[in-house]
Amino acid sequence: MQRCPWCEGFDLYREYHDTEWGVPLRDDRALFELINLEGAQAGLSWSTVLKKRETYRAAFDQFDPEKIARYDERKVAELLANPGIVRNRLKVAATITNAQAFLALQANGQSFGSFVWQFVDGQPLQHRRQSMSEVPAQTAESDTMSKALKKAGFKFVGSTICYAFMQASGMVNDHLLSCHRHAPLSV
Repeated sequence: MQRCPWCEGFDLYREYHDTEWGVPLRDDRALFELINLEGAQAGLSWSTVLKKRETYRAAFDQFDPEKIARYDERKVAELLANPGIVRNRLKVAATITNAQAFLALQANGQSFGSFVWQFVDGQPLQHRRQSMSEVPAQTAESDTMSKALKKAGFKFVGSTICYAFMQASGMVNDHLLSCHRHAPLSV
C-alpha cells in the first residue's frame, strides 16, 4: 500500500495518515482542537504533537472552549508543569485566547466550522500533486485564513500553521496521487 512519504516511520503516524489526515472535518470542537494542536506544533514536528495528543485532550478538558476560556493562572501553572504537552507559556496562553475568540464567533452567530471553511468556499480543494516537493508550506487561501483568524482574535495561526490545518482537516486534498488515500478523498 503506497502512502505519502511523510507518514512513514511509526504506526501511530501511519494510522493518523490513513484515517484522519485530509478527511473533511466540520465539527466545531474537533476543528478547535486541531487549530490549537497545529499551533502547539509550531517549530516542532507533527509527530511530537500527535504522540502527545491524548495527554493534550485530558489536560485541556477535551478542548471544551467554554472551560478553556475560563482558565486562570493556577490552571496555566498546572499546564506548564505537565510533561505530556508542549510546555510553552505562549502556546498555552494562545489556546486560552483562542477559546475566547471561538466563543466570540459563536456569540456573533457564526460557527467556527463555517468560518474556516469559507476560505475554500465550503468544499475541499482537490490537488493532484505527484511529489512532496510540489506541496507548498502556505497558499493564498492560508494567508487569507491567517489574517482573518488573527483579526478575530486567534493566536498562533500564521499562514504555515493555517495551511497545515487546512491539509489535516481536509480543506485541501494534499495526498499525493500515488497515495492510496488520494482517490477516496477526491470529491
